[in-house]
Amino acid sequence: MSDQSTLLNLGPAVWLLLALLLAVASVVARQALGMPARRLWFAGARALLQLAVVAGAVASLSRSAALSAAFLLLMLLVAAWTAARRIGAAPHITALPILAGVVPVAGLMLATGVLPVQPLAWLAVCGQLIGGAMTAVNLAGRRIGAELRVRRGEVEAGLALGLPPQAARALVARPVAHEALLPALDQTRTVGTVTLPGAFVGLVLGGAPPLEAGVVQLVVLVSLLAVEAIAVAVLARLAEAGHLEQPLAPYPRPGRPRVGGRARG
Repeated sequence: MSDQSTLLNLGPAVWLLLALLLAVASVVARQALGMPARRLWFAGARALLQLAVVAGAVASLSRSAALSAAFLLLMLLVAAWTAARRIGAAPHITALPILAGVVPVAGLMLATGVLPVQPLAWLAVCGQLIGGAMTAVNLAGRRIGAELRVRRGEVEAGLALGLPPQAARALVARPVAHEALLPALDQTRTVGTVTLPGAFVGLVLGGAPPLEAGVVQLVVLVSLLAVEAIAVAVLARLAEAGHLEQPLAPYPRPGRPRVGGRARG
């Protein structure tokens, strides 16, 4: 058995590999997808900086519940701000579905004793849940927002038929909202056959029994499904209430035409 403590060989070659992979991704994104290459380079540099800072702070965070709670709040704010930029909504609109998904699931994990009352465990588990909720809100918000814009005529037709604005938007938003759950659903369905998650492999390499490692990974995957389902459902409700588009003007009631501000006839 190898005596290395990580899955990969972390020598000088790893930095060359990172640069090459970012270069390939940037070229493909720019040439084939029309995305500015600097966005990928910035994402890579930002990830490196953030991981370096967090790695240095983990020791302090693991000893203080207050610092861990503050860092979780920072995670939530960054997730809400990132999702808000992606879907064009106010940060408090994206924070609500993220919180609605994470809080009850994390609370249930604590109440059942599955999640230890340890600051580092909170950070590791809740961070994954917040990240999953953010991704689901991004996908659902962009999909629902685009659908409401493209099919605005259908919404207005519903208003003309006498439907309330929320019900008229639901005709368009509800059928596409669930698409945001497909990545998490496919990941859960194919785990072990298509992917071997890093947490599972790390636990096995660290000496944990394979069955226990599998149960831990299953808890994470099912928790993410629950969090994302709740987050998408709440966001769909917010979209139906008009928070992801410009307010709809009341549909004009039929009546006698007006000329010069006075009704004819």
